[in-house]
Amino acid sequence: MKTRILSSFDFVLLSCTLILVSLGIAFIYSSGVNSDGVLVTNEYIKQIIWGSVGLVFMFGTAIIDYRKVKRFSVWLFWGSIFLLLITLVPFIGRKVNGARSWLGIGDIGFQPSEFGKICFIFMLAKYLDDSENENPLKRFLVAIAIFLVPFGLILVQPDMGSATVYIPIFIIMCFSSGIPIRFIMFLLGVGTSMIVFTILPVWNEYIAHNSVAIIAVLTNFKLKLVLLLAFITIFAIALIVRLYFHGPKYYYWIAFIFLILSIGLLMSSFAAKFLKDYQIKRLIIFMDPNVDPLGAGWNIIQSKIAIGSGGWFGRSYLHGTQSHYRFLPQQSTDFIFSILSEELGFIGGFIVFILYFVIMFRILIIIKNTSNRFGMYIASGILGMFIIHFFINVGMVMGIMPITGIPLLFLSYGGSSLLTAMSCIGILMSINSRKLDFI
Repeated sequence: MKTRILSSFDFVLLSCTLILVSLGIAFIYSSGVNSDGVLVTNEYIKQIIWGSVGLVFMFGTAIIDYRKVKRFSVWLFWGSIFLLLITLVPFIGRKVNGARSWLGIGDIGFQPSEFGKICFIFMLAKYLDDSENENPLKRFLVAIAIFLVPFGLILVQPDMGSATVYIPIFIIMCFSSGIPIRFIMFLLGVGTSMIVFTILPVWNEYIAHNSVAIIAVLTNFKLKLVLLLAFITIFAIALIVRLYFHGPKYYYWIAFIFLILSIGLLMSSFAAKFLKDYQIKRLIIFMDPNVDPLGAGWNIIQSKIAIGSGGWFGRSYLHGTQSHYRFLPQQSTDFIFSILSEELGFIGGFIVFILYFVIMFRILIIIKNTSNRFGMYIASGILGMFIIHFFINVGMVMGIMPITGIPLLFLSYGGSSLLTAMSCIGILMSINSRKLDFI
């Protein structure tokens, strides 16, 4: 049986993964070279070690029957929650970049939220599979409860970037499980409106310099309360007309939209208080890096210079200036794509895009071909994880997304993210090998 499983490996998926890991090691090495051509860090050696361990994880999870893990999904989930809890304890959890999100001994550490993604995916997949015939609203509410446990704990750390990754995992898994699209739209609408209502006052104050008077409503408590009451009133009237007077169906959608706006506006008040100063700065800098070009905006500006200076074919390997002159902070982790684009140019960046899109396409094929719902949900969650990591990180270094500290899977330096990503590839191979649900 193991021979049959090994012979059915998706070698396209495997090849893309190995190429990306190799590129990551090469450019982590490049990021450690200074302007004098001297290697000043040993991060690439550590990444080689993590990559080797990742291969063991990948082949190990590929051989294991993912369906047998289902019975342990609840234990894995609560085990990951326990790790997230103890990470918050002072003197146990390590604080890195303002977030208490690491555990470890000495120089060896790991990020529980990374491995927690896999545990969350298995737990949610188990519930969605077991509740296939239950009431859709109940399924969605329980799924939200499962999602909020790790999401809330990671927000408390606070690690906004890692918490953000859980959102598309949850949404795509719910969508693939057949939960009504209006429930998912409602959740997305609340989240989007909350972000907009939170960002607008910041944009008006720091970017537009209070030139848009109507946005001042969102900064005045009394005016904001009046606006909230207006939204609630419109919602109530539309709902009454639809339910009791049998009004046209568009009244349902009016009520739907204004309920979203009401909740989003209410939650934005809490979000504004929850955001830390450095997170607010990230929002400002995302909208206009030149507000603080030598401070908070430095990262984005230097990253865009690095990508732009690469041209079509790049400056050639080990000849980038932005990284070797140390203009890019955290260049081996968050800004690894900037280094690659400067040294390999547009063509190199395009190749990386192709490799990621091939991986995502192969995952879609696995989702389509598997006859096991549990496996389909797991593959959907992994797809969501890969999508958000890729688009957020690449968008971040290009200046079209806020800086969140999300690594570029397979390329960025870091053992936790690499082991998690390679384990996910192994799980996908396990699902693909058993796509016909044979025992």
